[in-house]
Amino acid sequence: MAAFNKFNAFSEALAEKVHNLGADTLTIALCAAANAPVATNSVLADLTQIAYTNLSARTLTVSSSSQTSGTYKLVIADKTLTASGGAVATFRYIVIYNDTATNDELIGWYDYGSNLTLADGESLTIDFDNSGGVLTLV
Repeated sequence: MAAFNKFNAFSEALAEKVHNLGADTLTIALCAAANAPVATNSVLADLTQIAYTNLSARTLTVSSSSQTSGTYKLVIADKTLTASGGAVATFRYIVIYNDTATNDELIGWYDYGSNLTLADGESLTIDFDNSGGVLTLV
């Protein structure tokens, strides 16, 4: 999996009680290479997403949201995206955002380094780090 990149506004949103990472609905947004996310984006409306026609559900499952010895870790279950009924638009970036938050605040993104395309019937498994977690706070 590509490296996780945090949106700058995520830190402030976390400190100001916008996110409850253990209970809120976290979802994936997909962006094409021409519409790359940048660290200064803060809400979903800042991004240009691909069309999700023919794509399976994008909601994530939080496996664990806990702290040990003062270090918090968010673990998200791997997610499989599947094209059904036709191809899915080309994308390169996978963005995690908080769908529960009022403005769909952004958390972070992954850059796959090249374009990805899913033809009808193809799947992509997003392999989140189940050991280190998606993110840690110390």
